[in-house]
Amino acid sequence: MVDRVGSEPQYEVFADEFLEHARDGLYNAHYDRPACLELLGDVDGRTVLDAACGPGLYAEELVARGAHVIGCDLSPRMVELASQRIPSGEFHVHDLNHPIDWLPDSSVDLVLFALAVEYVDHRTELLRELRRILRPNGALVVSRPHPTGDWLRLGGNYFETRVIEEVWSRGWQVRYWVAPLERAFEELRAAGFLIEQLVEPRPTLAGAEVDTERYQRLLTQPTGFLAIRAIPDPRRT
Repeated sequence: MVDRVGSEPQYEVFADEFLEHARDGLYNAHYDRPACLELLGDVDGRTVLDAACGPGLYAEELVARGAHVIGCDLSPRMVELASQRIPSGEFHVHDLNHPIDWLPDSSVDLVLFALAVEYVDHRTELLRELRRILRPNGALVVSRPHPTGDWLRLGGNYFETRVIEEVWSRGWQVRYWVAPLERAFEELRAAGFLIEQLVEPRPTLAGAEVDTERYQRLLTQPTGFLAIRAIPDPRRT
């Protein structure tokens, strides 16, 4: 049984294909991105770290809303695509299993960590790093697959934290962690965060035109993602 995801940039081999898929796809453009952007709130004039930035689709919208964006991703090709998409951004190739030593303490207002925590082996340590670089009045927005949806699809022991290996519909081979909701919350607590808001998103109406069947499923079943806004716990230094 595999017990770690590792530091291989899995999305490197299909980065361009992923950009094409995520730009207007139901799950990204009409489901996760709107939910995360709403939780981030007003970003005008604020510095945002886009952790695991992918090809820069979230960063593009953040810049359009007035943010200064710093991004990082494990995949060099993703960083290249993001840099091309947002010339004003600052993007780095970085493995989030390691300290973000190129950012000082209290240097960003917001952190976006969309659909990537499940690829990190050392999650609590990473979340501590994100808390370190956040200003005291800052916030972290993290989205991830809904644990109930994972369990309904995969079966087995819902409470077991384990690594899954799959081949997705486009032939993309992926390896990632699944964990119960309590584990996700405990990692945030252990890293010094308080959960301010939890959202189980519904797709935007425009998503019905992209994929009617999956749109209806996301409206009625916990088979997609969830998103959390967390703030640094002021009781902890």
